[in-house]
Amino acid sequence: MELSNRVIVVTGAARGIGRALARRFASESPKAVIVADIDGGAAKTVAEEIMGTAIECNVSREADVERMVKQVEAAHGQIDLFCSNAGIAVGGGPEADDSDWQRIWEVNVMAHVFVARHVLPGMLHRKEGYIVGTVSAAGLLNHVFAAPYGATKAAALSFFEWLAIAHGDDGIRISCLCPQGVRTDMLLAGRGQPGFDFMTAGALEPETVADAVVEGIAAERFLILPHAEVGEYFRRKADDYDRWLRGMRRLRRSLLSSAR
Repeated sequence: MELSNRVIVVTGAARGIGRALARRFASESPKAVIVADIDGGAAKTVAEEIMGTAIECNVSREADVERMVKQVEAAHGQIDLFCSNAGIAVGGGPEADDSDWQRIWEVNVMAHVFVARHVLPGMLHRKEGYIVGTVSAAGLLNHVFAAPYGATKAAALSFFEWLAIAHGDDGIRISCLCPQGVRTDMLLAGRGQPGFDFMTAGALEPETVADAVVEGIAAERFLILPHAEVGEYFRRKADDYDRWLRGMRRLRRSLLSSAR
């Protein structure tokens, strides 16, 4: 998809990958860039910088997503590219609080469902549209210290796969952004925790990830992998699942040992 003269929405766009995406898209001469975030003030700051439009939106609430979509369509006629980028992290395993499991499910999975539910009708009517979901390499490879994060990212990946299968012949293009470490507030919040040094060693700047997204959209690739090694790890997983699991257990033991 060419990005010039397009109406583009980015959620979670007040900081991190979302902010980098909004800035990068603004450099492509779009018709409009909508900066959506639960932090309305921060969204406004980014929107003013790129001459875009800020919308305060809690993507875990369907009413907010529906309102945002209707507002953008009323102002610009349609949404050409929707980047469903907002996400949160929760660590631990099954012992994590039910409230945390529910919260991360609502943001990391249901937000994408709400977006598709309200954006797809217009795209299907025009037989054209693009949805990019920020998933994470954890959707492909899991996370050795965060079951809620790994499980919800895998669910998000599966949902976007379904959209690509169900609507790929209807003119709808789907991409999943699956980076490893990215130098964002979310990553830095894990400072001092097991695996932090491992994730930051190869972490990319958000701007590098945004460049990869623009390239992936141009090529209409389903998987956008800013870290090339993720694709190789994913192939190894498919080739020999049991061997891959043994390797992940070794990695977890090694990271726990180095953190002591």
